[in-house]
Amino acid sequence: MGRGKIVIRRIDNTTSRQVTFSKRRNGLLKKAKELAILCDSEVGLIIFSSTGKLYEFASTR
Repeated sequence: MGRGKIVIRRIDNTTSRQVTFSKRRNGLLKKAKELAILCDSEVGLIIFSSTGKLYEFASTR
């Protein structure tokens, strides 16, 4: 049995949205790092928050 589908929509509560962004950002950065290591590839990732703050990841060989 799999998980049920959920509707993807904007989170109205600002605090909840920021917490979710922070958690998902960290997960996405971790996945980018894993992809670079496992596939021996160069990966670049740029994320802008709703406040305009920049988060980035760039792999090097």
